[in-house]
Amino acid sequence: MLQQHRPVPPQCYYVGVDVGTASVRAALVTRDGQLRCTAEEPISIWEPQADHYVQSSSEIWDRCCTVVKVQVTQGVEKSQVRGIGFDATCSLVVLDQNFHPVPVNQNGERQRNVVMWMDHRAAEQAARITSAGHRVLRRVGGVMSPEMQPPKLLWLKENLRESSWKEAAHFFDLPDFLSWKATNSLTRSLCTLVCKWTYCPPDGWDDSFWTAIGLEDLLQNNYSKIGSLTCPPGTSLGQGLTQEAAADLGLDPGTAVGASLIDAHAGGLGVIGADVRGFHLPCEDQPITSRMAMICGTSSCHMAISQQPLFVPGVWGPYLSAMVPGMWLNEGGQSATGRLIDHMVKGHAAYTQLQEQAQQRSNIYTFLNTHLCSMAKADSAVDLLGSSLHLWPDFHGNRSPLADPTLKGMVIGLSLSQTLDDLALLYLATVQALALGTRHILEAMRETGHDITTLFLCGGLSKNPLFVQIHANATGLPVVLPDQTEAVLVGAAVLGACASQDYSTIQEAMEKMAKVGKVVHCGLKVVIKVIVILALTIQMDNKCVHLHC
Repeated sequence: MLQQHRPVPPQCYYVGVDVGTASVRAALVTRDGQLRCTAEEPISIWEPQADHYVQSSSEIWDRCCTVVKVQVTQGVEKSQVRGIGFDATCSLVVLDQNFHPVPVNQNGERQRNVVMWMDHRAAEQAARITSAGHRVLRRVGGVMSPEMQPPKLLWLKENLRESSWKEAAHFFDLPDFLSWKATNSLTRSLCTLVCKWTYCPPDGWDDSFWTAIGLEDLLQNNYSKIGSLTCPPGTSLGQGLTQEAAADLGLDPGTAVGASLIDAHAGGLGVIGADVRGFHLPCEDQPITSRMAMICGTSSCHMAISQQPLFVPGVWGPYLSAMVPGMWLNEGGQSATGRLIDHMVKGHAAYTQLQEQAQQRSNIYTFLNTHLCSMAKADSAVDLLGSSLHLWPDFHGNRSPLADPTLKGMVIGLSLSQTLDDLALLYLATVQALALGTRHILEAMRETGHDITTLFLCGGLSKNPLFVQIHANATGLPVVLPDQTEAVLVGAAVLGACASQDYSTIQEAMEKMAKVGKVVHCGLKVVIKVIVILALTIQMDNKCVHLHC
């Protein structure tokens, strides 16, 4: 429901709230996209058994309130905060008919009611859904991922039928749970329902799909358990903040709340629409469809938009209005990026030595980047250090474009040596493998009609110069970094700005609030040599997977 438009004060702000894998962050953002202040609070992750990762929606909401009320809005007049937007991981929240938490594991604590995005307990259910071959799979690259919600719902029904499944009355994607807590509105964002639940506007839910996979009970009451009302991201929800939510967040009741986004999609809003004039980029004076946003943190998402639907095998989408209203989205991804880098580095025998040396000078990755440069004798030769050590990065399966969650990782070229140099080379090989995975996704998108000329990076790994440079080298494309390092928070704030009606469209808000900070170009002479070395052929499940990079 649209709210009555208020005049824009001389100084106004928007609050962006980002719920990531392990923390809640918030920012106070100005009308032109500058971050006045940010704050962060950790959130708990429990692993009750292998491949099960759970969280608490109550704890997450409490942390949201802390970062907003106690930290980022301190000293600011409430009337100056025009709107608030939420983004979060695409985790599954389960509540009963009274909106109280329902546990998602056998004998689990009641407050632990969130099946995390990276939870792969439903791998077998996802494989069954894929084998059924329903038409909705065409919009998810032909393969149902265990990270999507239908297999997780099916797992709950098959494994906790007499407890959690019977008790559950509301299933939310975490971003929609947050907007519901803020406004008491059950309207779901098209971002979540289209990307993770198989909803397809304008037709809506496909009854035959849910019936075919054994979840026909979700059709009851016009899909009330999973969402019968939808709207595009940034739409103003309800009457804004409720009295209770306003008190929790330290803001005025009625403050505009924008329909939410998945965290990666918020990062896309925070970078992809920036005004690039004067930076001499190939996407200048070209449609926004020539850009790809890459949001890289614990995992990575590769966002490309188009005017018409493009079907890319192994890549999710096309999704209508899932990020930019009125445009189609294709979403590639890597299930483990920052998490994989941490895994490889922290599991190495020389990690203790690395910690000791890095503590004296910098963090471990800054130290490793410097160490690699000293080993190479020149920045431009760092790529070539990895010429005899190769890594296949699918330690948590392949999301795109092979779309095979059963794939595993491997390292080729290890010796018995376990020095600090060896650790640095393994770190380099991991980053190179991830960058080549991005190239693989790009090639799949280009083969089906995308014309991508520029990468826009944000997220935690975009702050790592080596990660950024190697992506430029591996793809041969310029990489744009945002002026504000917390682009995901800017994207969340864009939702609040649109909900307040201070900007008329998402596109207008993106252009005004997203800014270019730096451009990194390809070191082509080096990468050509590396490409020859890094062509990998791997035999898996009787099929050859060729990654010619």
